[in-house]
Amino acid sequence: METPKIFESEYKFCLILWENEPVNSTELVKLCKTRLGWSKATTYTVIRRLSERGVLKNENATVTSLVSKAEAQAAQMDELMDRTFEGSLPAFVAAFARCRGVTKKELEDVRRLIDEYEEDK
Repeated sequence: METPKIFESEYKFCLILWENEPVNSTELVKLCKTRLGWSKATTYTVIRRLSERGVLKNENATVTSLVSKAEAQAAQMDELMDRTFEGSLPAFVAAFARCRGVTKKELEDVRRLIDEYEEDK
């Protein structure tokens, strides 16, 4: 199943949801007001839209996610890779390293991740 699209402002909402779930919708409205400056109507609109797209469910005023943070991040990475780097991981890594710079520790961490990935194959 393909992960539903989550737009930037919705992702900020989802960060709050993932941190607090399961959460009562009234409490979620309060959290969104404090952290995002959203009105009650805006929060309920986002809950409805994300529910319709299968990102979350709202049952008995309790909101829970149907898409994990890791799944949402992976989908966003796939979209970025396809749209910007024509699906090329090496091109993405090269651009990332050029723009941001990579510390020795980060390189070691990446090597470890690659080694672990190869071991699992």
